[in-house]
Amino acid sequence: MSANGSTPVIVRKNHGRGHSYKLNGEKTPGATTVLNKGYPKHLEKWAAESSSNYAVDNWDELSAMPVSQRLKLITDARFADRDAAARRGTEVHRLARRIIAGEEVTVPDELEGHVDAYLAFLDDWQPRELLVEAPVASVRWRYCGTLDMVADLVDGARWLLDLKTTRSGVYRESALQVTAYRNAEYYLDADGVVRPMLEVERCGVVWLRGDRSYELVPVDASPATFRVFLAAHLIARFDERDDVLGAPLEAPLPESESAEDVV
Repeated sequence: MSANGSTPVIVRKNHGRGHSYKLNGEKTPGATTVLNKGYPKHLEKWAAESSSNYAVDNWDELSAMPVSQRLKLITDARFADRDAAARRGTEVHRLARRIIAGEEVTVPDELEGHVDAYLAFLDDWQPRELLVEAPVASVRWRYCGTLDMVADLVDGARWLLDLKTTRSGVYRESALQVTAYRNAEYYLDADGVVRPMLEVERCGVVWLRGDRSYELVPVDASPATFRVFLAAHLIARFDERDDVLGAPLEAPLPESESAEDVV
């Protein structure tokens, strides 16, 4: 129950290449949005590489465009790269689940290594899935998110897991993302029913590499890590305030001048 004793209303809405959340009818940031705005990640190097790689790979096509259109595509390339990585993880999970269910599926060449890596993880750790791609929400701290998986693994522990298909490995901010999911108070089940968040014993990231190998990387999702996420959340909220800067002031009249003298 929320602070007023009622069950909260959690809505995740998909639109275009992304999604958004509402909590009790109010637009609410997702955990990844909080971290994008409030946590100093390795953004400068990543943004520069994404834009420069796009420019080099699409040089001829870009050369035929107006300069303004060319600039926008190069500038936005980093966001397309980020969104593609997020969609890749979701698609890998979906394809692997269909394969496990015995369905005939065609795996795109660019995902084949990641899917094989995930199948190897499933074979080694034998997860009993309790939640899969479930939206979560914190009424107390006002954020939402979508976790990849809560599962009981063969080691006997209940894990909250995030799947990553990035080329460069697992970054520290993954611990902040996972601890945000762990500390949510509610989740939305497959039937659209809001339920209290499941307790988990361990948290980790499954890094699914394109070379068909994987790593299960434990992360610190302790209260200390969650406090860092809340600090990032505070910074992200400050970034959205429109009442921080006032209107420019006019210099006051010298004391020797009165309003009548000026007139």
